[in-house]
Amino acid sequence: MAMREAVLQALKEKNGEWLSGEMLSESLKVSRTTVWNQIKALLAEGYEVESSPRKGYRLSSPPDILSPAEVCPGLTAEVFGRKEYLYYQEIDSTNSQAKALASKGYPEGTLVVADMQTAGRGRRGRSWYSPGSQGIYMSIILRPVLPLKEISRISLLVAVAVAETLAEELNLPACIKWPNDILIDNKKIAGILSEVVTDMDGIEYIVVGIGLNINNQPQDFPSDFRTPATSAMAEDRCLVSRVKVLQGLLARLESHYLDLLAGRFAGTLEKGKSLSVVIGQELKLDTINGVLQGQAVDIDDHGFLLLRDQSGIIHTIMSGEITILS
Repeated sequence: MAMREAVLQALKEKNGEWLSGEMLSESLKVSRTTVWNQIKALLAEGYEVESSPRKGYRLSSPPDILSPAEVCPGLTAEVFGRKEYLYYQEIDSTNSQAKALASKGYPEGTLVVADMQTAGRGRRGRSWYSPGSQGIYMSIILRPVLPLKEISRISLLVAVAVAETLAEELNLPACIKWPNDILIDNKKIAGILSEVVTDMDGIEYIVVGIGLNINNQPQDFPSDFRTPATSAMAEDRCLVSRVKVLQGLLARLESHYLDLLAGRFAGTLEKGKSLSVVIGQELKLDTINGVLQGQAVDIDDHGFLLLRDQSGIIHTIMSGEITILS
């Protein structure tokens, strides 16, 4: 165990009580200076450690830091976040970093998590608001053996996993705006960005990025968002444990993903339909082939949206920008 982890574990074992620097240095067989250097490192990472010349050190509050030291002990996922867990206090974009790692051969389930993004990315080149210590900004590497026509199933299962996590962990009525937005009362709480790299044999890897607003204050969101934003704290009126939400999200994400690989996508599909805010609605849809308008009638087995235009023709939509008209 690294010295930093040993100091952190010793502080946690005291459950908020004071631990003298002398006892800590003796138990770890290091100097008081070494202990203090590790305390400074923990403070820099965001841990709230009180210090007193006479009493020593103590953790003043339960840490809500998305590091592997905090997340992995309570993680029930067996692969996601287990093999490789890369945590950054600040990064430009978790998706950019995950894509770089995937191109180097990092395995499926590799997780990139940041406390803050300086250039977080959304769909269609948009930015994702990523202030420090308020949200969950993560990307995960997937290497599914799937036909290319089933790629859209990935986005749908991720959306279902995010919506289920908000409902089951926080009792928030999350819904899905196909294909990549999670809403609560028509306000956006989360977004998904899936980036696919293919080769001659099919899918080489998929990087799935998730941005989830947790402890953001409503007044802090920029005013120029296309869709009004919200956060878990804004809806629940209290601080929310990001660690707990991330643990639950990874478990549900892995479960739905393994179901897909095992040919059990039907349950995820039906859940996605039940959570959809677009099925049955009149839509304007901006696609790569132009603008369509009509009623969303279903989501098919591949995760594509089925839209019936004013002439009664059913269009299969793989992706696009949706405006709900009704």
